[in-house]
Amino acid sequence: MTILDSVVQGVVQGLTEFLPVSSSGHLTITQHILGVSGTGEENLFFNVMLHIGTLIAVVAFYHKLIGRLIVEFFRMIGDIFTGRFKWKSMNEERRMIIMLIIGLLPLMLLFLPVPGTGQNLKDYVELFTGQKYFIVVGVCLLLTSVLLFIGSRCSRAVQPLRYAKSGEEGGRSYITVPDAILIGIAQCFAVLPGLSRSGSTLAVGQMRGVNKQKALDYTFILGTPAIIAAAALELKDALKAEDGLNIEIAPILIGMVVAAVVGYLSIVLFKWLLKTDKMIIFILYTAVVGIAVIAISIIEMNTGVNFFTKTPIV
Repeated sequence: MTILDSVVQGVVQGLTEFLPVSSSGHLTITQHILGVSGTGEENLFFNVMLHIGTLIAVVAFYHKLIGRLIVEFFRMIGDIFTGRFKWKSMNEERRMIIMLIIGLLPLMLLFLPVPGTGQNLKDYVELFTGQKYFIVVGVCLLLTSVLLFIGSRCSRAVQPLRYAKSGEEGGRSYITVPDAILIGIAQCFAVLPGLSRSGSTLAVGQMRGVNKQKALDYTFILGTPAIIAAAALELKDALKAEDGLNIEIAPILIGMVVAAVVGYLSIVLFKWLLKTDKMIIFILYTAVVGIAVIAISIIEMNTGVNFFTKTPIV
């Protein structure tokens, strides 16, 4: 891997991990264009480092909130063991912790075994990440566009005129148990390449009537354990290499730093675009890219070769 490849993939990961356009989908597209395999052990390890870069970005942006949540978590554990915990009297941080735990529970569904196969649901999802299933990325990007559109319309429906005039936002400023469960289920489906995690979870929050900035903060914090889990699973697969990893340190470190810096800036950008009601940018972008990927995929299925590299599709 060259330095240029690592920079390009770092930028793609940093932008798409938090913007509602699907990081997995765009990494698949980038690797497809560059002719880089995303399944080799070295590339899996590189993906781990990119995830760590974006993890650094979200922790840096939300460090104050994450710090308060960590402190409140240990206080809550103390109250549970001493019998002082009360559901109805939870403060904002404690409610957020409970809703984060509930929101993460649906992820366990991905690890349910499929009877008679020796595999789980996540293994089946990964079958659709190869070059010959490139069309799946396009279809999922279109689905992301639809979800963003519906979420945006629902958000406007709960935006009273007086709020629109004052610049304040309508909608609930807290997450309920049904909200957390449905957002968590949306996060499960986002393992499909092209279906944006941040976009789908934000859209579900907006459909439920949650304040759009509150829904976005929740989905970013909820995504932190998901990023850690994704990095851990990819690292596990990378370490299975029988001959050891042939790692080039410079490209990996550069890619990780680029992903961290670009990821932080993308969070700032996303929050501003959401606040100024410019989600139409992402709705149109995911629709256009999705249609383009589907068109290219159809051409590739007819020719049997990669549209960009002219190599056979396997």
